[in-house]
Amino acid sequence: MNDPQPPYLRIVADIERRIADGELRPGDPVPTTRVVMREWGVAMATATKALAALKQAGAIESTPRVGAVVARRRLPPRSAGGLERDRVVRAAMKLADADGLAALSMRAVAAELGVATMALYRHLDAKAELTQLIADAAFAEIDYPEPPPGWRSHLRVAARLQWAAYQRHPWLPRLVSITRPATLPGLLEYGHWSLGALDGLDLDPGTRLHVYATMVNYVRGTAMNIESEAGAELDTGMTSKQWSRARLPAEGPLIAQITEPGTELDLESLFAFGLERLLDGLTTVVTPRRSRR
Repeated sequence: MNDPQPPYLRIVADIERRIADGELRPGDPVPTTRVVMREWGVAMATATKALAALKQAGAIESTPRVGAVVARRRLPPRSAGGLERDRVVRAAMKLADADGLAALSMRAVAAELGVATMALYRHLDAKAELTQLIADAAFAEIDYPEPPPGWRSHLRVAARLQWAAYQRHPWLPRLVSITRPATLPGLLEYGHWSLGALDGLDLDPGTRLHVYATMVNYVRGTAMNIESEAGAELDTGMTSKQWSRARLPAEGPLIAQITEPGTELDLESLFAFGLERLLDGLTTVVTPRRSRR
Protein backbone atom coordinates (compact mmCIF):
# COMPACT_ATOMS: atom_id res chain seq x y z
CA MET A 1 0.00 0.00 0.00
CA ASN A 2 1.34 3.42 -0.88
CA ASP A 3 2.23 5.69 2.03
CA PRO A 4 0.18 8.92 1.62
CA GLN A 5 2.67 10.84 3.75
CA PRO A 6 4.99 13.10 1.69
CA PRO A 7 8.53 11.67 1.40
CA TYR A 8 10.13 14.60 3.25
CA LEU A 9 7.86 14.02 6.27
CA ARG A 10 8.87 10.35 6.40
CA ILE A 11 12.50 11.47 6.56
CA VAL A 12 11.68 14.00 9.28
CA ALA A 13 9.87 11.32 11.31
CA ASP A 14 12.76 8.86 10.93
CA ILE A 15 15.42 11.34 12.04
CA GLU A 16 13.25 12.53 14.94
CA ARG A 17 12.83 8.87 16.00
CA ARG A 18 16.63 8.44 15.97
CA ILE A 19 16.95 11.51 18.17
CA ALA A 20 14.23 10.29 20.56
CA ASP A 21 15.82 6.81 20.77
CA GLY A 22 19.26 8.26 21.51
CA GLU A 23 20.84 7.08 18.27
CA LEU A 24 21.54 10.76 17.59
CA ARG A 25 22.44 12.78 20.66
CA PRO A 26 22.60 16.56 21.18
CA GLY A 27 25.59 17.92 19.27
CA ASP A 28 25.88 14.88 16.97
CA PRO A 29 26.09 15.65 13.24
CA VAL A 30 22.90 14.80 11.36
CA PRO A 31 22.85 13.27 7.87
CA THR A 32 23.87 15.74 5.19
CA THR A 33 21.71 16.47 2.16
CA ARG A 34 23.68 13.99 0.06
CA VAL A 35 23.49 11.28 2.74
CA VAL A 36 19.72 11.79 2.99
CA MET A 37 19.44 11.54 -0.81
CA ARG A 38 21.40 8.28 -0.82
CA GLU A 39 19.86 6.68 2.29
CA TRP A 40 16.22 7.47 1.52
CA GLY A 41 16.49 7.48 -2.28
CA VAL A 42 15.06 10.97 -2.75
CA ALA A 43 15.89 14.02 -4.83
CA MET A 44 17.96 16.91 -3.49
CA ALA A 45 14.88 19.13 -3.18
CA THR A 46 13.16 16.56 -0.93
CA ALA A 47 16.27 16.08 1.22
CA THR A 48 16.68 19.85 1.61
CA LYS A 49 13.02 20.25 2.49
CA ALA A 50 13.28 17.57 5.21
CA LEU A 51 16.35 19.15 6.82
CA ALA A 52 14.76 22.60 6.66
CA ALA A 53 11.64 21.24 8.37
CA LEU A 54 13.79 19.71 11.13
CA LYS A 55 15.58 23.01 11.62
CA GLN A 56 12.31 24.94 11.72
CA ALA A 57 10.98 22.49 14.34
CA GLY A 58 14.09 23.07 16.47
CA ALA A 59 15.30 19.48 16.18
CA ILE A 60 18.58 20.45 14.53
CA GLU A 61 20.75 23.55 14.41
CA SER A 62 23.71 24.80 12.41
CA THR A 63 27.14 25.18 13.99
CA PRO A 64 30.27 26.80 12.50
CA ARG A 65 32.70 24.43 10.73
CA VAL A 66 30.51 21.41 11.56
CA GLY A 67 27.20 21.95 9.82
CA ALA A 68 23.85 20.65 11.01
CA VAL A 69 23.82 18.92 14.39
CA VAL A 70 21.15 17.70 16.79
CA ALA A 71 19.96 20.72 18.76
CA ARG A 72 21.46 20.95 22.21
CA ARG A 73 18.26 22.41 23.60
CA ARG A 74 15.18 21.20 21.78
CA LEU A 75 12.44 23.76 21.31
CA PRO A 76 9.16 22.74 22.95
CA PRO A 77 6.55 21.42 20.52
CA ARG A 78 3.90 23.96 19.61
CA SER A 79 0.90 21.68 19.98
CA ALA A 80 -0.22 22.51 23.52
CA GLY A 81 -3.92 22.60 24.23
CA GLY A 82 -4.80 20.36 21.28
CA LEU A 83 -4.21 23.14 18.76
CA GLU A 84 -1.76 22.14 16.03
CA ARG A 85 0.28 24.70 14.11
CA ASP A 86 -0.99 23.31 10.81
CA ARG A 87 -4.57 24.11 11.84
CA VAL A 88 -3.54 27.67 12.64
CA VAL A 89 -1.84 28.08 9.26
CA ARG A 90 -4.80 26.62 7.35
CA ALA A 91 -7.22 28.90 9.18
CA ALA A 92 -5.04 31.91 8.33
CA MET A 93 -4.90 30.90 4.66
CA LYS A 94 -8.70 30.56 4.59
CA LEU A 95 -9.09 34.09 5.95
CA ALA A 96 -6.53 35.54 3.52
CA ASP A 97 -8.15 33.75 0.56
CA ALA A 98 -11.56 35.12 1.50
CA ASP A 99 -10.73 38.70 2.50
CA GLY A 100 -7.06 39.40 1.71
CA LEU A 101 -4.09 40.05 3.97
CA ALA A 102 -5.70 43.18 5.41
CA ALA A 103 -8.21 40.95 7.18
CA LEU A 104 -5.54 38.67 8.63
CA SER A 105 -4.74 39.14 12.30
CA MET A 106 -4.03 36.91 15.28
CA ARG A 107 -7.42 37.89 16.69
CA ALA A 108 -9.22 36.94 13.45
CA VAL A 109 -7.44 33.58 13.24
CA ALA A 110 -8.25 32.85 16.88
CA ALA A 111 -11.92 33.65 16.21
CA GLU A 112 -11.91 31.35 13.18
CA LEU A 113 -10.54 28.53 15.36
CA GLY A 114 -12.75 29.34 18.34
CA VAL A 115 -9.85 29.86 20.77
CA ALA A 116 -8.46 32.75 22.77
CA THR A 117 -6.01 34.98 20.91
CA MET A 118 -3.26 34.30 23.46
CA ALA A 119 -3.52 30.57 22.71
CA LEU A 120 -1.95 31.23 19.29
CA TYR A 121 1.25 32.48 20.88
CA ARG A 122 2.01 28.92 21.97
CA HIS A 123 2.41 28.20 18.26
CA LEU A 124 3.56 31.48 16.74
CA ASP A 125 5.71 34.36 17.88
CA ALA A 126 3.88 37.06 15.93
CA LYS A 127 1.81 37.82 12.84
CA ALA A 128 5.05 38.16 10.85
CA GLU A 129 5.80 34.48 11.47
CA LEU A 130 2.23 33.59 10.49
CA THR A 131 2.51 35.33 7.12
CA GLN A 132 5.78 33.51 6.40
CA LEU A 133 4.14 30.19 7.23
CA ILE A 134 1.09 30.75 5.02
CA ALA A 135 3.37 31.73 2.13
CA ASP A 136 5.37 28.55 2.66
CA ALA A 137 2.20 26.46 2.88
CA ALA A 138 0.98 27.93 -0.42
CA PHE A 139 4.20 26.87 -2.17
CA ALA A 140 4.06 23.47 -0.46
CA GLU A 141 0.79 22.82 -2.32
CA ILE A 142 2.62 22.73 -5.66
CA ASP A 143 2.66 19.30 -7.30
CA TYR A 144 5.90 19.13 -9.27
CA PRO A 145 5.86 17.19 -12.54
CA GLU A 146 8.80 15.41 -14.10
CA PRO A 147 10.96 18.25 -15.46
CA PRO A 148 10.76 18.59 -19.25
CA PRO A 149 14.02 18.45 -21.20
CA GLY A 150 15.77 21.74 -21.91
CA TRP A 151 16.34 24.70 -19.60
CA ARG A 152 13.76 26.87 -21.38
CA SER A 153 10.92 24.36 -21.09
CA HIS A 154 11.87 23.66 -17.47
CA LEU A 155 11.83 27.36 -16.54
CA ARG A 156 8.56 27.86 -18.40
CA VAL A 157 6.92 25.15 -16.29
CA ALA A 158 8.45 26.63 -13.12
CA ALA A 159 7.01 30.05 -13.98
CA ARG A 160 3.58 28.59 -14.66
CA LEU A 161 3.60 26.64 -11.39
CA GLN A 162 4.38 29.88 -9.56
CA TRP A 163 1.69 31.75 -11.54
CA ALA A 164 -0.90 29.07 -10.65
CA ALA A 165 -0.01 29.41 -6.95
CA TYR A 166 -0.64 33.15 -7.17
CA GLN A 167 -3.99 32.56 -8.88
CA ARG A 168 -5.04 30.21 -6.06
CA HIS A 169 -3.88 32.72 -3.45
CA PRO A 170 -3.93 36.31 -4.80
CA TRP A 171 -2.35 37.61 -1.56
CA LEU A 172 0.76 35.46 -2.04
CA PRO A 173 2.85 37.77 -4.31
CA ARG A 174 3.04 40.38 -1.54
CA LEU A 175 4.70 37.84 0.76
CA VAL A 176 7.42 36.69 -1.66
CA SER A 177 10.72 38.53 -1.31
CA ILE A 178 13.41 38.29 -3.95
CA THR A 179 16.22 39.87 -1.93
CA ARG A 180 15.21 38.51 1.52
CA PRO A 181 13.68 35.10 0.83
CA ALA A 182 12.42 32.94 3.67
CA THR A 183 14.29 29.63 3.99
CA LEU A 184 11.24 27.45 4.64
CA PRO A 185 10.56 23.97 3.20
CA GLY A 186 7.94 24.80 0.56
CA LEU A 187 9.83 27.83 -0.73
CA LEU A 188 13.12 25.93 -0.77
CA GLU A 189 11.58 23.06 -2.71
CA TYR A 190 10.33 25.46 -5.38
CA GLY A 191 13.78 27.03 -5.62
CA HIS A 192 15.57 23.69 -5.96
CA TRP A 193 13.13 22.37 -8.55
CA SER A 194 13.31 25.55 -10.62
CA LEU A 195 17.10 25.86 -10.43
CA GLY A 196 17.34 22.30 -11.70
CA ALA A 197 16.64 23.86 -15.11
CA LEU A 198 20.15 25.30 -15.05
CA ASP A 199 22.00 22.19 -13.89
CA GLY A 200 24.75 21.12 -16.26
CA LEU A 201 25.02 24.53 -17.90
CA ASP A 202 28.25 26.49 -17.78
CA LEU A 203 26.94 29.23 -15.48
CA ASP A 204 28.71 30.71 -12.48
CA PRO A 205 26.72 30.77 -9.20
CA GLY A 206 25.94 34.47 -9.48
CA THR A 207 24.50 34.13 -12.97
CA ARG A 208 22.45 31.06 -11.95
CA LEU A 209 20.92 32.97 -9.07
CA HIS A 210 20.20 36.04 -11.18
CA VAL A 211 18.51 33.97 -13.91
CA TYR A 212 16.31 32.28 -11.29
CA ALA A 213 15.51 35.52 -9.43
CA THR A 214 14.70 37.35 -12.68
CA MET A 215 12.16 34.68 -13.59
CA VAL A 216 10.63 34.65 -10.09
CA ASN A 217 10.46 38.43 -10.00
CA TYR A 218 8.78 38.64 -13.41
CA VAL A 219 6.04 36.21 -12.38
CA ARG A 220 5.60 37.86 -8.99
CA GLY A 221 5.50 41.36 -10.47
CA THR A 222 2.81 40.44 -13.01
CA ALA A 223 0.85 38.53 -10.36
CA MET A 224 0.69 41.62 -8.13
CA ASN A 225 -2.21 42.63 -10.39
CA ILE A 226 -4.29 39.49 -9.74
CA GLU A 227 -5.73 40.69 -6.44
CA SER A 228 -6.69 44.14 -7.71
CA GLU A 229 -8.15 42.66 -10.92
CA ALA A 230 -10.28 40.26 -8.87
CA GLY A 231 -11.54 43.21 -6.82
CA ALA A 232 -12.32 45.24 -9.94
CA GLU A 233 -14.22 42.32 -11.46
CA LEU A 234 -16.23 41.99 -8.26
CA ASP A 235 -17.01 45.73 -8.22
CA THR A 236 -17.96 46.03 -11.89
CA GLY A 237 -19.39 42.57 -12.56
CA MET A 238 -17.23 42.43 -15.70
CA THR A 239 -14.01 40.73 -16.68
CA SER A 240 -11.25 42.96 -18.04
CA LYS A 241 -12.19 41.95 -21.61
CA GLN A 242 -15.86 42.73 -21.03
CA TRP A 243 -14.93 46.07 -19.47
CA SER A 244 -12.73 46.98 -22.47
CA ARG A 245 -15.50 46.10 -24.93
CA ALA A 246 -18.01 48.20 -22.96
CA ARG A 247 -15.75 51.24 -23.36
CA LEU A 248 -15.58 51.04 -27.15
CA PRO A 249 -18.76 52.99 -28.04
CA ALA A 250 -17.70 56.06 -26.04
CA GLU A 251 -13.91 55.83 -26.03
CA GLY A 252 -13.14 54.08 -29.32
CA PRO A 253 -11.68 57.20 -31.02
CA LEU A 254 -9.38 57.84 -28.05
CA ILE A 255 -8.28 54.20 -27.93
CA ALA A 256 -7.54 54.38 -31.65
CA GLN A 257 -4.75 56.85 -30.90
CA ILE A 258 -2.89 54.02 -29.14
CA THR A 259 -4.04 50.77 -30.76
CA GLU A 260 -6.70 49.23 -32.96
CA PRO A 261 -10.06 49.41 -31.13
CA GLY A 262 -11.11 45.96 -29.98
CA THR A 263 -7.56 44.71 -29.48
CA GLU A 264 -7.69 42.74 -26.25
CA LEU A 265 -5.27 42.33 -23.38
CA ASP A 266 -5.74 40.57 -20.06
CA LEU A 267 -3.45 39.34 -17.31
CA GLU A 268 -3.17 35.82 -18.70
CA SER A 269 -2.16 36.97 -22.19
CA LEU A 270 0.20 39.58 -20.71
CA PHE A 271 1.83 36.93 -18.51
CA ALA A 272 2.22 34.44 -21.38
CA PHE A 273 3.61 37.01 -23.82
CA GLY A 274 6.03 38.50 -21.30
CA LEU A 275 7.24 35.08 -20.17
CA GLU A 276 8.26 34.10 -23.69
CA ARG A 277 10.07 37.41 -24.21
CA LEU A 278 11.85 36.93 -20.87
CA LEU A 279 12.98 33.46 -21.93
CA ASP A 280 14.13 34.92 -25.26
CA GLY A 281 16.28 37.42 -23.37
CA LEU A 282 17.69 34.80 -21.00
CA THR A 283 18.85 32.79 -24.03
CA THR A 284 21.63 35.35 -24.52
CA VAL A 285 22.89 34.53 -21.01
CA VAL A 286 22.19 30.82 -20.71
CA THR A 287 23.13 29.61 -24.21
CA PRO A 288 26.82 29.73 -25.16
CA ARG A 289 27.39 32.22 -27.99
CA ARG A 290 28.91 29.62 -30.29
CA SER A 291 25.76 27.46 -30.17
CA ARG A 292 23.51 30.41 -31.10
CA ARG A 293 25.17 30.89 -34.49
